[in-house]
Amino acid sequence: MDRVTNVRNMSVIAHVDHGKSTLTDSLVSKAGIISSAKAGEARFTDTRQDEQDRCITIKSTAISMYFEMNEEDLSEVKQKTDGNGFLINLIDSPGHVDFSSEVTAALRVTDGALVVVDCVSGVSVQTETVLRQALTERIKPVVIVNKVDRALLELQLTKEDLYQTFQRTVENVNVIVSTYFEQTLGDVQVYPERGTVAFGSGLHGWGFTLRQFANRYAKKFGVDKEKMMTKLWGENYFNPATRKWTNKGTDANGKPLERAFNMFVLDPIFKLFDAIMNFKKEQTATMLDKLNIILKVEERDLEGKALLKVVMRRFLPAADALLEMIVIHLPSPVTAQKYRVENLYEGPLDDECAEGIRNTDPNGPLMLYVSKMVPTSDKGRFYAFGRVFSGTVRSGLKVRIQGPNYVPGKKEDLFVKNIQRTILMMGRYIEPIEDCPAGNIVGLVGVDQFLLKSGTITTLESAHNMRVMKFSVSPVVQVAVEVKNANDLPKLVEGLKRLSKSDPCVQCFTSDSGEHIVAGAGELHLEICLKDLEEDHAQVPIKVGDPVVPYCETVQSEAENYALSKSPNKHNRIFMKAVPMQEELCKEIEEGNIHPRDDPKARARVLAEKFEWDPTDARKIWCFGPETTGANLLVDTTKAVQYLNEIKDSCVAAFQWASKEGALAEEKMRGIRFNVLDVTLHADAIHRGGGQIIPTCRRVMYASQLMANPGIQEPIYLVEIQCPETAMGGIYGVLNRRRGHVFAEEQRPGTPLYNIKAYMPVNESFGFTADLRSNTGGQAFPQSVFDHWQLMNGTPLEAGNKVYDIVRGIRKRKGLSEDVPGLDRYYDKL
Repeated sequence: MDRVTNVRNMSVIAHVDHGKSTLTDSLVSKAGIISSAKAGEARFTDTRQDEQDRCITIKSTAISMYFEMNEEDLSEVKQKTDGNGFLINLIDSPGHVDFSSEVTAALRVTDGALVVVDCVSGVSVQTETVLRQALTERIKPVVIVNKVDRALLELQLTKEDLYQTFQRTVENVNVIVSTYFEQTLGDVQVYPERGTVAFGSGLHGWGFTLRQFANRYAKKFGVDKEKMMTKLWGENYFNPATRKWTNKGTDANGKPLERAFNMFVLDPIFKLFDAIMNFKKEQTATMLDKLNIILKVEERDLEGKALLKVVMRRFLPAADALLEMIVIHLPSPVTAQKYRVENLYEGPLDDECAEGIRNTDPNGPLMLYVSKMVPTSDKGRFYAFGRVFSGTVRSGLKVRIQGPNYVPGKKEDLFVKNIQRTILMMGRYIEPIEDCPAGNIVGLVGVDQFLLKSGTITTLESAHNMRVMKFSVSPVVQVAVEVKNANDLPKLVEGLKRLSKSDPCVQCFTSDSGEHIVAGAGELHLEICLKDLEEDHAQVPIKVGDPVVPYCETVQSEAENYALSKSPNKHNRIFMKAVPMQEELCKEIEEGNIHPRDDPKARARVLAEKFEWDPTDARKIWCFGPETTGANLLVDTTKAVQYLNEIKDSCVAAFQWASKEGALAEEKMRGIRFNVLDVTLHADAIHRGGGQIIPTCRRVMYASQLMANPGIQEPIYLVEIQCPETAMGGIYGVLNRRRGHVFAEEQRPGTPLYNIKAYMPVNESFGFTADLRSNTGGQAFPQSVFDHWQLMNGTPLEAGNKVYDIVRGIRKRKGLSEDVPGLDRYYDKL
């Protein structure tokens, strides 16, 4: 751990069921932690019982492994190294879209990523999501194309078809990389001929990179290894008759030549598969002799798939291919932190913390980012899991624990405590260690009482926080939970606190009507969270209410007249109008591209050019809301009003309140721009205090919302389904029943599978997976991720449409009167 140049921190990321945990087993078995016979079936990093039962990863698990590299391979490493021992800290992350917050937490503490792509189903929706997350965190990817055994045994592809499949997969990955990468990283696309792509099968435990094959042939033919590698991919052909290389697919007589990749790489693999799977005993024996593969006594009687596994594992062990790819091509912390520091650290990039991070200095000030909490066997306690970016952490060290809301120089969200113990995370076990220097991943004991989900731990008083993680999913599905026996209530409250600690994305809060709400990213995520709540965190029987979906209130058109409200003492008047904002602008605000903290002039320029705002209005945005960051704006469009600045703060407070609870159903507002047209104020300051202005301003906002044809936006999922052609009818049926519509369907080249993309309201998504499976005989598997907000047709103010019913339903649930209050409640006549 002290030789930071020889540490590699990496995550394994991919779409669900592409074989991350299975592949990780090969590395774990090479490190001598599990036996090689079990590798591929053990899924060592799936530590929970329900992960083993469901065969999916739910929580990301870290494991540290020590390897030694050959001397000849060390010369390939372009970075500084120290000796031939390497420490690989690997985090196996889940692939299901509902748990992609776990992936974000894993990516924050690592510098490289192994992207696993299934060669049959190719680059899928979640592959793209996790790759995008990795590239925004400035993480360097390497790729392994997994499940090659399926292409050979099930699809029975020819060599050329297989090459084309590989070629397409690599191309798709590079398209995504070039879309999202940052200039500072340099070229992070992946190339088989440079050794950043491996091919293999995690289940059977074999894999190779072109480097390994080039090594073999370089020794045999006495040619240069680098040259050989470039020849083994792309349009390169070897003519055995003339013993010459050419880049044309035919020889002088027009006879077709075989591609070098097929001839030198795939041919031996195909021959082995053919000989073993068709029980050609003699042929198998001669091939094993040629490859110097010696079988043990008990392995000699095997045949078929069992023999194939053993032979392929000896011929091309997956761990070697992965290991050389990780060590040679992924950055060490020393390399990575130089270019990651500006993305990680919030403070000035020249203070001593930033310098410590940049130089991975074990003697600098301690900077440690805790990315998630891992539950321990001890009920209700957690290990804080994170990475030391600078300094050294050791047991008993006195540190400042800064939560995400800490502001330097203030006292909020700050604790000064001692660290009880430092530990090393090893899959399902932990190992105590003395201390942990910069560049390593570590677990801390005794910090969990002071941090909620994530935070920064430092020894320096002037240190700023490490940047908060941005999740690609948002908690859009909520359920209310209550206890079956009233006596258990305190346990439930305590359990909810623990639950919100244990998962980076789940939110637990108490609503205004007194219900306990748990919010998650999707149905599966919620199901797992509630199961954990009942069995581990609260340990009492729980009743779960119906799922609830948040809506957003908006306006559909500009009102003809202005709205006016008078203050309670009748001395102040506010005139206002609500105008709908463009959807693009809302998205820019929500993605953080247009931010309240931006330079006002630059922001005004963007608004004027891109969204056709009046330049003077664009400069006079008072604030964003709700929570000062949402997609609603309060704009001052007044001309020469006296005392206006004195009531600005009161108006902003009213706007935050109104935008959080709209007039229709007390849901959040979205996409409304409120223009302050005119204000008439009393000359005497005492008659225009906050008590007079705030309620007035809130009322006038509600009035202007009701006058501008109010409407409701509902959250929409992007659903991606993979299925064979026979199941497509069933899918359309299910989607139509659920107000979904398909906007793209395409066949995956080289396979009988279709990819269907559709939009479906979150409100209709409950029980969707089960419904889909029963209608397609279990052949379709959906992935849904929140995509956008969409306006619903209809007006909430007149009976007889869906929107009206939804609004009444929400108001009833919140304990309000069912009818939307009339305009006369907010609008005052002149």
